[in-house]
Amino acid sequence: MNNQLMSVSAAAELLRAGRPLAVAGPESALDQLPAGRWIGGTIPYFMTDAGGCVVQADQVFVTDLSSFGEDVSFTCLGADELSRISGDAPDNGVALAILPAGSATHQRFASEAASYPDAFVKPTVGWISGVHLGDLGRVTPKVYDGSEARKHEDRAVVAHVRLPADKLALVEIVNLFEPEEGDVLHFDETRFEVGECSINGERVRLSDYITSRGLEHGRQPLIGDFAGAKVNVSLQSVDGAQGLVHLYAPVFPGVDYRFAKPQPDYAEHFRSEIAGRDTSGAAWSCNCILNFVFGELEGKRIGGLSGPVTFGEIGYQLLNQTMVTLRVV
Repeated sequence: MNNQLMSVSAAAELLRAGRPLAVAGPESALDQLPAGRWIGGTIPYFMTDAGGCVVQADQVFVTDLSSFGEDVSFTCLGADELSRISGDAPDNGVALAILPAGSATHQRFASEAASYPDAFVKPTVGWISGVHLGDLGRVTPKVYDGSEARKHEDRAVVAHVRLPADKLALVEIVNLFEPEEGDVLHFDETRFEVGECSINGERVRLSDYITSRGLEHGRQPLIGDFAGAKVNVSLQSVDGAQGLVHLYAPVFPGVDYRFAKPQPDYAEHFRSEIAGRDTSGAAWSCNCILNFVFGELEGKRIGGLSGPVTFGEIGYQLLNQTMVTLRVV
């Protein structure tokens, strides 16, 4: 029993039996769970063996952390303590973190994660909690500290899992996007909100550039080149009147950014990517809400990986429009 949708009552029974869990689901479902050894976050969207789905208040998605680790500890951290996500992780293990979208904790992690102790040495995965898209602007995303069955709007919850000596954690990222060959964008500051930037050395309003190219739909993210590693930054909204572009992750100075090439068929591309990968030992996975929406993944199967559909993914640092998988081999 690892990585599956189940009734709230079934998840509660596992918790009463002392099982260490990571749980995702609607707020009304998570509110029903008892105190125990768990962390959780709000989201109603999931990928399952049967395909993408939206669940109601009677179901949650459960990952049994004991299925791949021999020692599991839980902690709840404020924005000033986030370096402990990787810093407190066991030498042979994994950190699984959940942070609420739009919170100061989310923004601090996005901006600072690469500088944390052992940030790229100890495997770190996780996700950004969210809400039903129909509730945007009305309901705030939450995370849950299961030790007290208490929810928070601006903290991080973390599970540190120690692996057996003969096991190894591998973090794998599926990014369907490739950068265009054309314009190169540079930014002055680490920001989630951008007015002007430099494009091919010329100062321009980013909102005007995006609108002129018809990119305001957000299907094509910016891609930053971090010493050869491709990191997406997705568009949240474009406010032409104010001249501002709001992003789901920050841009950083000193990095070359290009917009992504169009992705015509998300679902088929995901299936082909997964079919060509070794998914043995898959212990946990998450996929981005933008992939779910733009790829019309509800009811579509993309392979044998199940997990929450999120407002941001964590694969060592904050990612957008990707799928992140943890394998224990």
